[in-house]
Amino acid sequence: MGDSRISPDPQGTSPTPPLEHRPTERFWPYVEPSEEPTPQELISIDPDLHDVLFGPTDRRFSITLSFPKFKADDYERAVSLAKRAPEYREVGQEIQFRHRARFYPGDAIELRTLFEIVGRYDECQVLVDDRQVPLARELWLPLMWLLIRRV
Repeated sequence: MGDSRISPDPQGTSPTPPLEHRPTERFWPYVEPSEEPTPQELISIDPDLHDVLFGPTDRRFSITLSFPKFKADDYERAVSLAKRAPEYREVGQEIQFRHRARFYPGDAIELRTLFEIVGRYDECQVLVDDRQVPLARELWLPLMWLLIRRV
């Protein structure tokens, strides 16, 4: 009934028996993370956190469209346009899956073409320099459209 590790001798004069369970030396049961982050991990870091960890970087101005899967005839076209962006990646899984396409000022026409498809969905996010900013759809995108005349 009692724990075999507890000495039945209340005086403690008899030696305690050895433990039946011996913990392993390795505490973490998973693969040990690498010392250096992968390029995919560096891309996904918040820009402000990246600047704090690695110092300020010269990033070009960009607008990113982030959108989930949707059921429409033009979904495949939207994905094709997103994959042609200068920087494209897929993040998340299943219900949290999103396409992220980053465009620079010289890509204003491609940005507008993609936004015409995915912009009608409320789940579409417009990020300015990878940040959610007020009036991104109402102000920043029309400013990018002004660049189309120059291109």
